[in-house]
Amino acid sequence: MALDGMMLRHIVNEIKEQAIGSRVSQIYQPNREEIIINLRSLNGNKKLLLSTRANSPRVHFTDYSVENPAAPPMLCMLMRKRLGSGKLLDIRQNGLDRIVTFEFECVNELGDKVNINVIVEIMGKYSNVILTDGEGIIIDALKRVDMTMSSQRLVLPNIKYETPSPQDKLNILLCGAEEVVEKIINTPGEKPLNKAVLTAVEGISPIICREIEYRVLGDKTASNKTLDAEDKNRLKSEIENLSDLLLTYSGKANMLYHKGDKKPFETAFLDIRQYGSLCESKTFDSFCELMDKFYIERDSIDRMRVKSADLSKTLSNLINRTSNKINIQKRELENCVDREPLRIKGDLLQANLYRIERGAESVTVENFYDNNEPMEILLNPALSPAQNAQKFYKDYNKAKNAEQFLTEQIKKGEDELLYLESLKDTVSRASSEKELAQIRLECMEQGYIKRNKSVRKKPAALAPIEYTTSDGFKVLVGRNNKQNDTLTMKTASKRDYWFHTKDIPGSHTIVLTNGKEITETAVIEAAQIAAFHSKAKDSTNVPVDYTLVKNVSKPNGAKPGMVIFVNNRTVYVDPKLPES
Repeated sequence: MALDGMMLRHIVNEIKEQAIGSRVSQIYQPNREEIIINLRSLNGNKKLLLSTRANSPRVHFTDYSVENPAAPPMLCMLMRKRLGSGKLLDIRQNGLDRIVTFEFECVNELGDKVNINVIVEIMGKYSNVILTDGEGIIIDALKRVDMTMSSQRLVLPNIKYETPSPQDKLNILLCGAEEVVEKIINTPGEKPLNKAVLTAVEGISPIICREIEYRVLGDKTASNKTLDAEDKNRLKSEIENLSDLLLTYSGKANMLYHKGDKKPFETAFLDIRQYGSLCESKTFDSFCELMDKFYIERDSIDRMRVKSADLSKTLSNLINRTSNKINIQKRELENCVDREPLRIKGDLLQANLYRIERGAESVTVENFYDNNEPMEILLNPALSPAQNAQKFYKDYNKAKNAEQFLTEQIKKGEDELLYLESLKDTVSRASSEKELAQIRLECMEQGYIKRNKSVRKKPAALAPIEYTTSDGFKVLVGRNNKQNDTLTMKTASKRDYWFHTKDIPGSHTIVLTNGKEITETAVIEAAQIAAFHSKAKDSTNVPVDYTLVKNVSKPNGAKPGMVIFVNNRTVYVDPKLPES
C-alpha cells in the first residue's frame, strides 16, 4: 500500500482542523527515518508522525508510544532548538503531489519572531523531511543529498530549497472531467485503462486506478484506445465523483482485510468494490487513526528486525557452528563404533608372538574368532611383535573412550543447539527494545556475546504476556527463557497447567486454574496461544504438550527455559490468539 496524494489531502485536512494554532511541546527522533512532533493546544495534545521509511512513508497523528534513544540525534536537537514552543500557522499540500509543508512561527536566539518550515516529501525510498527558514533556505534535512547522490537536486544546508520536478499529470481539482478523460485516452501507447489513469492523473494510487477501471468496465476488458462512448461517459462520471470527494473532503477512511486471515492489506478513501467477496472492509472515524492502525504492526516488526539483526546473526552463526560440530562428532562416533577388529587383531598377535619375526611388515594368522579363517594383519616394522599387539589394544581402548566422550559431547551439543534455537526464536518474536535487552542480558550471562561494560544497570524485568480464555481462565506467556523459568518454577502453582509446543522452540504457557478444573475450551485456547508464541506460529496443526505444573521440573545445571516433564498429553491446534 502506498500513500497517494488524494489520501494525503484528506489527512492534511484532518490535521489542519485539529492542529492549526497548536504549539510544539517536544520533538523526538526514535530512529533515523522518523520524527515525532508533540503539539499542544487547548483541545489536548497530539503526536504528529513524520515517517520517511521506504516502504511506509507518511504523515499523520499517532497514538502509539515508541521507544526513543537515550541520546537524541543531531537533527532532533537542531529541531528542538529551532522549533521549540513554535506555533503551527499553516499546512500546505503541493497540489495533489505528496509534498506537505508545515509552517511554524518561532522565536530565534535574539527574541525575534521567524518562520520555520518543515517540508515532508513522501516519495518512496527518496522520502525526506527538510527544515527551511522563511526565505526557503535549507537549514538541514533528515537525509542530505549531495553531488555523489544526485546531480539534479541537492538537499544540503544553506542552499535554496527546490521542489522536485513536476510530472506531466493533471490535477483533477484544477481541470474539468472532460479534459482528464481526454488526457487518459491520449496517453502515449495502448494501455489497460487503470495504467492509463495512473499515467495521466496526479496523486492517484494503483488501487484507485483499478477501482475506476472496475466501475467503468466491470468484467469487460478494454484499453484507453478502445473505449466506446458509454465507457467514456462512465469514466467522466467517475472522475467527477472522485473530484467531488476531494473537494468536499467527504471520503471514508476504509481499511481492507483478507477475508480468510483477517490481515489488512490496503487502505482507501472510497468504497472498494473490485475485490468482491474476497475481502471485507472496516471504516474508521479518522484518516489518521486508519493510517496508524494499518502501519503500526508492520512498522514495529520492521523496526525490531533492524534492531535485532546483529543478535539474530550472532545466534545464527552459533547455531550453524554447533550443528556442524555435532555432525563432525557423529561421523567420528561412527568410526569409534567399528573398533572390535582392533581388539581381535591384538588378541591374535598376542597368541602368535612366537611366530612373528621382528621387523615383519605383515603376518597371516588363524582367526580363532572366525573358524580359524586366515587373516592378514599389517604391522609396524619399527615395533616388536609385542609392541604391535599393545598398539592395537591401545587404539581399541582409545576408540572405546572416544565413543563415551563423543556420546556425551553430542548430547551436550544437541542441548546447546536446542537452547540456541530457543534464543533465536525469542529474538524473532521480541516486540520491544526492553524485551531485546532481556535477551541480550541472557546471551551475555551464557557467554555468547561480550558484556557491554558501559551498561551497568540491568534492564528492568518485564511482566509476562497475559490473555484470558473465552471461559475466563487467565493465561500467562513467557517473553524469554529466563521469564519462562520464573513463570513455570515460581509463579505457577502445582495445580496450574503448563503448555509448550512439542519439540519446537516456544514460550512456556501457563493456565492459572485457581483450584478449578480446567475446561476443554481452555485447553484448546491455551494450546493455540502456546503455538502462536512459538517457532511454528505460521504453521497449522501444531502439536502442543500440556501437563500439570507439578509434573514439570528443571534439571540441575540446565540452561534457562530448559525443563523436563512427565504425564503429558498432546493436542493439535492452529496458532491463534483469543479474540479481545
